[in-house]
Amino acid sequence: MNKVADLIAKARGAQAQIASYTQEQINEVCVAVGWELYKDDNIETLARLAVEETGYGNVASKIIKHKRKVGGPLQDILDPKAISVGLMERDEATGISKYAKPVGVVCAILPATNPTATPGTNVIAILKGRNAVIFRPSSRARKASSLAVEYMREGLRKVGAPVDLVQCYDDADIPTTNELMAKCDLVLATGGGPMVRAAYSSGTPSYGVGTGNAVCIIAEDADAPDAVAKITASNTFDNATSCSSENSVIIHESLYDQVVDEFRKNNGYIVDGPERDQLFRWLWITNQKGKLALNPDIVAQSALKVATDAGLSVPPETTQLVVIGLEPAPLDKFSEEKLCPVLTLYKYATFDEALEKIVGITDRCGRGHSMGIHTFKREYIERMGREMLTSRISVRAPMAAANGGHATNGMPSTATLGCGTWGKNATTENIHWRHFINVTWVNEPIAAKDFSEQEIFGGLWAKYGK
Repeated sequence: MNKVADLIAKARGAQAQIASYTQEQINEVCVAVGWELYKDDNIETLARLAVEETGYGNVASKIIKHKRKVGGPLQDILDPKAISVGLMERDEATGISKYAKPVGVVCAILPATNPTATPGTNVIAILKGRNAVIFRPSSRARKASSLAVEYMREGLRKVGAPVDLVQCYDDADIPTTNELMAKCDLVLATGGGPMVRAAYSSGTPSYGVGTGNAVCIIAEDADAPDAVAKITASNTFDNATSCSSENSVIIHESLYDQVVDEFRKNNGYIVDGPERDQLFRWLWITNQKGKLALNPDIVAQSALKVATDAGLSVPPETTQLVVIGLEPAPLDKFSEEKLCPVLTLYKYATFDEALEKIVGITDRCGRGHSMGIHTFKREYIERMGREMLTSRISVRAPMAAANGGHATNGMPSTATLGCGTWGKNATTENIHWRHFINVTWVNEPIAAKDFSEQEIFGGLWAKYGK
């Protein structure tokens, strides 16, 4: 038996042992596993190892991220309405009953940028449905992700659950990863575009993520200091490892100068003119294929390191580099996702112009992922909701926190953000526990439903004739 077959056999055996678990039992399993990735000693160990191994982000942010990305999903799955075992609902009027069933063995592909918090979120959602999971870490983060899985298995031992509900294939290469995806029942791919595309090409049902490039608008009625403080917190958190970290801000002309000053007050260094060109030459370099691509040496690095490596002299307290954008905004390279604390500013005069810019920027990079707006005007919020082809819109919030679920909003807690068909994904939803159950619909006879041709077609006949 090869490695993939062995892992899957163990997973199926473990899953069979919990087939009769009640909702209370499976919730206890989720809490026990989650605790191992929530308690302080384990989090600090994981955070330090993740930064040491990958060179991405910072320890303090990763500790906070664990609290959010483990505590939030646990709160969600413990909701009395979060039924994942047995009868979920019964509608007497329709005669329909719905029963929750497991999806099976899940292959979860992990990113190097969040190698320990992401599996912490994933495992709670997956176990909630009485499934098993095999994690495939990034080659750059094998130690950190593998340790996170060991902590999970310890949580399973403590409550007497089979430890092989959670396994890790830490030395998988591309061929064996493809084999694993093909032989599991469902694939959850959180990572770069090539891995997500491989998941969708595996022949196995898959949930993946689209390209991030969060852009927000600061409208003329916004509280500028509040908006800038939130954007700064989001863009600098864990050195912008989140796909929801703001990359560009589109600002009403009446607030533009004030917003720029606020970024300065928040330790942002304004980059323009020759320094802008200098930073450009460091952020994007010609790769081995002869194409201009994001420099891998800038990914998830601090603003101070990015600036220093680019040859810029900035104050030591600098937390983000704030670039003055060039028009047309959608064609400015700085409007793309930058994966580090570099933010670009654009100006607008009318709300129509702001929407045109945000659509142009995200259509070029980040279509379907997310947008944000800082405003109190209902008409602006509602217009974006109606017209924007995006999966989530965060209002007056730091997008890195809000998009994936936060205490201050009602979004499902997750580390995996679907981007819909706009972003070549199967769903626009935040991937959470509900995506890891199958549902059996039982239909029983009800009184026959008669319909009237006149009621259905009458309006059409009256207007156009039969």
